[in-house]
Amino acid sequence: MERVSLIIKKVRQFLIESKVELKKVTWPTSKQALASTSVVIVVVIIVSLFLGLVDFGLTKIIKVFLG
Repeated sequence: MERVSLIIKKVRQFLIESKVELKKVTWPTSKQALASTSVVIVVVIIVSLFLGLVDFGLTKIIKVFLG
């Protein structure tokens, strides 16, 4: 029973400290979040297209060598 009580105290202390730390965070505005999300989406699309082209090219090269 003492062990359960100790675990509960540690969890409670962790949650209290987490709440204090989250109050220190500078949260982005909705405009900043939207801008960051847009950048991520554009970069993902560009990288996906590049990797798709590389994959397509390598597939064609391998088919030429293997017949």
